[in-house]
Amino acid sequence: MAEGTALVVEAAGHEIAVTSPSKVFFPERGETKLDLVRYYLDTIVVEPLMRAMGGRPVLLQRYPNGAGGPSFFQKRVPESRPEWLQTAVVSTPNGTTSDALVAADVAHVIWAVNLGCIGFHVWPSHADDLEHADELRIDLDPSPGVTFDMVQEAAREVRRLFDEHGLSAMPKTTGNRGIHIYLRLQPRWTSYEVRSAAVAVARELERRRPELMTAAWWKEERGRRVFIDYNQNAPHKTIFGAWSVRARPGAQVSTPFTWDELDAIQPDALTIATVPQRLRAAGDPWAEMSPQSLEPLLLMHARDAEAGLPDAAWPPVYPKMPGEPPRVAPSRARKAPPAE
Repeated sequence: MAEGTALVVEAAGHEIAVTSPSKVFFPERGETKLDLVRYYLDTIVVEPLMRAMGGRPVLLQRYPNGAGGPSFFQKRVPESRPEWLQTAVVSTPNGTTSDALVAADVAHVIWAVNLGCIGFHVWPSHADDLEHADELRIDLDPSPGVTFDMVQEAAREVRRLFDEHGLSAMPKTTGNRGIHIYLRLQPRWTSYEVRSAAVAVARELERRRPELMTAAWWKEERGRRVFIDYNQNAPHKTIFGAWSVRARPGAQVSTPFTWDELDAIQPDALTIATVPQRLRAAGDPWAEMSPQSLEPLLLMHARDAEAGLPDAAWPPVYPKMPGEPPRVAPSRARKAPPAE
């Protein structure tokens, strides 16, 4: 098949022309744009994929020339789009709005893949209720020098903390070097409240294992520790989606797994070639996730506030928040003049 030849595929009752289907997207094994389309169209993948991100707005990360090539993020869908495409009005921290793609069904996913989308970054809320976040996401981000064994140990600590509060959370690989842990929530709390809970979780984990984990926003303070990126729960933030394919040469997939697999999980081995087989053999580890209360974690946040802890630092793109510490790296902070 010539690279420029279009191929029409059917998805969720819609016909979508896949242009340049033979273009190599993942050079490690020579997998093409069409191979990526077939991964998402696989019937064993569709159900867990939609369970994880169906009905949610998504931010597209487009790689027109495949993994390893230049990329850009696209929140706003093009004006020229199919009539059936569903969108939702989302906003940025500064209030700018845009029509974002909603992952209403697998046809919407394939439409985006045809644009060169490798990687869907998913909102923590559904398009029909953007005011309430129904997921808390713990992002275990490896700082330079941090091994995957350390990330696995950090994940055990996260699970232990949630278990103590009667909460059930589930892990997934990021498709790269980290681990994400998801707590499905009742849609009762705003992203501001969910972020406050995440801050409390990060601080408690740092208290328990300061040699392993850190809640320090400034990179210069993290050292060789796993960073608990609480700001992944800030309003308008997205996180790389479950069952989504990373723009890596090996086409690694951000793959949910069970806690029993934590010690043995090998993220690099979870690819578009192996994940469908894994699903056929063992099913979706997240299939039974159910909504829970955020209250136990909000009580942790209230305890910290009563102890006099200020809010944690926000990303620089956000307006200055009440109770937030100065937005300056400690090494650049101006020293107060000596008292007279």
